[in-house]
Amino acid sequence: MCTVVIEVGEAETRLLAVRDEDPLREWDALGEWWPDRPGVSGIRDRRAGGAWLAADPSSRRLAVLLNRADVLDLPEQSVVSRGSLALESVAGRPPSAPLPMHGFNLLEVSPGRARVLSWDGDELRELDVPPGVHMIAHTDLDDPGTARIARWLPEFRAHPMQDEDWPQSWIRLLATTAELDPADDRAIIRDNRPHGYPTQSLLYCTASVGAEGIDVRYHGLPSPAHWA
Repeated sequence: MCTVVIEVGEAETRLLAVRDEDPLREWDALGEWWPDRPGVSGIRDRRAGGAWLAADPSSRRLAVLLNRADVLDLPEQSVVSRGSLALESVAGRPPSAPLPMHGFNLLEVSPGRARVLSWDGDELRELDVPPGVHMIAHTDLDDPGTARIARWLPEFRAHPMQDEDWPQSWIRLLATTAELDPADDRAIIRDNRPHGYPTQSLLYCTASVGAEGIDVRYHGLPSPAHWA
């Protein structure tokens, strides 16, 4: 149940991405972990070898993977990991249906464009992200039925980043969201265990993508679901 806030601007797109995962599932911080993909950096899942976030400075592409609910009716042993999606995306190979994978939102960013590819196990949908500030989590872009989006999207839209001190304004706002109990469904820094999932917020990244390149910065939380 990750969360991404994104601002699509005329010259640059900026985002804040919070990763929720089972703390017992080991990962590697931002780095160039894939020898067969020189120059590509990302957050690596050690178990499957894929990426939650990946960036390729040479193509100025960035991708973030968010899980979503699905209607997939396949034996678990035949389901393929979603970890390849972000890596393939920054290589210019977006997914095509049908996919033997659980549901996902794949946010793709390149200079002048951001889009979401959403797979629910039945249909792969594509949506261009309009200019301005938006949020996405485990459902659709700017979904008012997602409590954290309903609560915080107006706040992020009141702090646009194109003319602000990047990325501190949004990081300060993220700290404010963390004043909520992490089990509160409005929280962005989350403990999803009371909601039936083993995942907790573990880290966040800020990134900017423009014609001049990509800048990604990694921030680990001091402990799962805790800002400080």
